[in-house]
Parts: sequence; structure tokens; C-alpha cells
Amino acid sequence: MIISLTVITCLSGAILGAVNEATRDAIAESKFQKQQKSITDVVAEFNNNPLDEQWTVDLADGTQAVIFPAKLNGEPVGAAVQAQVKAGFSGPITVMVGFDKEGNIVNYSVLSHTETPGLGSKMPFWFKNQSSILGKNPGVNNLTVKKDGGEVDAITAATISSRAFLNAVANAYNAYMDNADAQSGATSQSKE
Repeated sequence: MIISLTVITCLSGAILGAVNEATRDAIAESKFQKQQKSITDVVAEFNNNPLDEQWTVDLADGTQAVIFPAKLNGEPVGAAVQAQVKAGFSGPITVMVGFDKEGNIVNYSVLSHTETPGLGSKMPFWFKNQSSILGKNPGVNNLTVKKDGGEVDAITAATISSRAFLNAVANAYNAYMDNADAQSGATSQSKE
């Protein structure tokens, strides 16, 4: 019995290892393509390669944001910023938010979340349609839920998810605006 279980365990481990190795490159390429599409979807027209000029910023809440500067003919037009919060209703929420040079939200994309289907999972569309944050500047507008004194309608029955999403947007904004080099595309931070 012990020998049989040992053989089965070793074979299972070898098969899982082989499958992992065989799919590693495809998974990495898929993540790269999704990230590249997200940047294109959230930033105004640009002709540089933001992935080549990205850098990481450590945030006060212990998370990190990745800034992808967007330029048109060498002039900064804004940035796509990937940020995360750990305090969603069901776990972390990661967003890609596009800003123009003044810090106005051009667009956003929800990269990952584990929020409740039919409730918190509405965030990819809710904050574009029902309670739009597009065109607003988190430094000027109070982009918190109305329940907390802000100007954004929370997703019905998903206030915690709404707060977490808006906190992720605020993290992205703070990473972009607090880092003065984001405007020029140069940075004193170490590039990745």
C-alpha cells in the first residue's frame, strides 16, 4: 500500500510539473497581452511603449503600483497605473487606471477580483455607466461612496466592493500624482 501510494504520488507530481512547464510560457504571454491591452484601453492616444518605461512605486498601505508612462511623439500625455487593494469583500482587487497629464481619469480596467457574482462583480461597468468616474479627477472630486460623504453611488448591495474599488483608484492616482517624475516619464526610482 505504501509503495503504491508513493508511486502514484510521484507520478502525479511529475505530470503536474510537466504540465506546469509546458504551459508556463503560454500563461506568461497571455498575462503580457492582457496587460498591454489594458494599457491601450485606458490611456489616450500614445506611440511609445509604456511597458519599456514602467516603474514601481511603494504605497503607504503596503501595496505597490506600477506606472506605465504614455507619450505621444516624445511628449507625456498621461499614464496607465496598475494598483491594488487587499480589502475587497472577497479578496484583493487589481485595477489599471488611465490618467491624463492633469490627473483626470481617462478610463479604467479591472484586471482581477474575486467579488460576489452579480454584486461586486459589476464594478468593471458600474463606475463607467451608472455612477461614472470617467473624466473626474480624484484630487478635485471626492471619489468615495455617498454613504461615506463622497459623490459616487455605490454598487447596490456591494458597498464594501465599491469602497475597495475606489480605494484602488485612489492608490493609482496617488502613485501617479505623488511621483512628480510620472509627468516627464523619467524617474529616480529603479526601473523594472
